[in-house]
Amino acid sequence: MIISKLPNVGTTIFTRMSQLALETGALNLSQGFPDFDGPQALRDAVGRHIAAGHNQYAPMTGLPALREQVAAKIARSYGRAVSAETEVTIVPGATQGIFCAVQALIRPGDEVIVFDPSYDSYEPSVELAGGRCVHVPLALPDFAIDWQRLQDALSDKTRLIILNSPHNPSGALISRAELDQLAALIRERDIYLISDEVYEHLVFDGLRHASVLAHEELYQRAFVVSSFGKTYHVTGWKTGYVVAPPALSAELRKVHQYVSFCGVTPLQWALADYMAEYPEHVEELPMFYQAKRDLFADLLKDSRFSFTRAPGTYFQLVDYSAIRPDLGDVVMAEWLTREHGVAAIPVSVFYQQPPKDLRLVRFCFAKREETLRQAAEKLCAI
Repeated sequence: MIISKLPNVGTTIFTRMSQLALETGALNLSQGFPDFDGPQALRDAVGRHIAAGHNQYAPMTGLPALREQVAAKIARSYGRAVSAETEVTIVPGATQGIFCAVQALIRPGDEVIVFDPSYDSYEPSVELAGGRCVHVPLALPDFAIDWQRLQDALSDKTRLIILNSPHNPSGALISRAELDQLAALIRERDIYLISDEVYEHLVFDGLRHASVLAHEELYQRAFVVSSFGKTYHVTGWKTGYVVAPPALSAELRKVHQYVSFCGVTPLQWALADYMAEYPEHVEELPMFYQAKRDLFADLLKDSRFSFTRAPGTYFQLVDYSAIRPDLGDVVMAEWLTREHGVAAIPVSVFYQQPPKDLRLVRFCFAKREETLRQAAEKLCAI
């Protein structure tokens, strides 16, 4: 008899809702991926490198050219000089990077603090390492860190805190002042950080992303994780990177080499070429996605949903209390998909213990204008 190591894990809500959208023909604003292609020059580069014979294993840590481009981008964006050789590791997806960082740090009995609502891969990674997640709810309605609850959650067993900013599912941002506050809180403790920053370049309204990479004190104990898929509209490439001080990177790589060994070679070559030729892409990304957010929000203004425009990511939370307060959000998401042709993600699935009166669903606005207009028309008709 098989005794599951993850007895509480089933098919993810993202898979379930995307499948339901497919079965019903609904517009899929649930799972977080664009319905448009990445840049033409980036896609052309893949074919060029496949034809050139770049089809064998990449170095375990990633192609030097791509690691160097990541280091150059970090210097431009955050003013930190990192070593492409000893601090940047290319991984097949940010989720794998987070998994490897957790396995490198966590031993049986260790505690890991996660902030609810939290991304669904964190807890299984911790459990597989023998650790236990301590869930600290973010304060509503702004999804801000509740510092008293965080302080109360710390114990002698706390080994790791997982941050996520810009935050999925809410779009909330951590400020530099909050990073300073966190540094002061853990300064005398042997606690490490994983900073999930996959939406680092999707920050709106003139705000700036406060990265742990730009915080000298916190970076010394951190793994910072990001995603080429989110930044370059190619989520199916499953390519990301982890940046950490040399000693932490060495431990991450010990795990990474036995999980996948390396990422896909021609994709890495293509990304390196594109980053070198179009460094302005990341600077233009906030305006690109803010225009989509604003279009979607403007179209929903006359609907019965209520919302505050997301300050980051490509997700918009909406409150449906004025429409079907009798429905929990999982049932509401299914109802929207089946009855009104628009798939969403319920927010309660990101919680260990969701608030009883939570009436929020998440829409992805990383879609073509035509898709957003069609979805908004359906939602405004409810």
